[in-house]
Amino acid sequence: MTIFESIRKDHDTQRDLLEKLVKTSGDSNERDVLYKQLKNELNIHADAEERHFYKPLISNDMMQEKARHGIAEHHEIDELLEQLDDTDYSSSAWLKIAKDLKEKVEHHLEDEEHTFFQLAGKVFNEQQKKALAKDYRSYMDTNL
Repeated sequence: MTIFESIRKDHDTQRDLLEKLVKTSGDSNERDVLYKQLKNELNIHADAEERHFYKPLISNDMMQEKARHGIAEHHEIDELLEQLDDTDYSSSAWLKIAKDLKEKVEHHLEDEEHTFFQLAGKVFNEQQKKALAKDYRSYMDTNL
């Protein structure tokens, strides 16, 4: 498995959790469980991705700006998670922020899958793609 396949697998998990989360309502156990699961997934994924995907790309001239952009989007996602943390589940604002989060995360995943992966594919050789996937997966499995 390559780093791209490994990351895409987690992206699918995130899309699924976001889809379920925005269908929840009020201060429900379901909303609480899904939100905590999503937040944990997003935080650990961002750390793993920054260490084992973006960091090795930052030194590459062609990828430096894209890597920085990806990391900046992780921070925007963090800010939305903080807003959700500060908002009551029962508030109508909570669902609005959750929908903003869904939109932001989906945009970020599209960027990565349709632009960053293609460019990074030219930067990493096959051995690097597999080694990064192994390190990435190991980080995810240890921290999730």
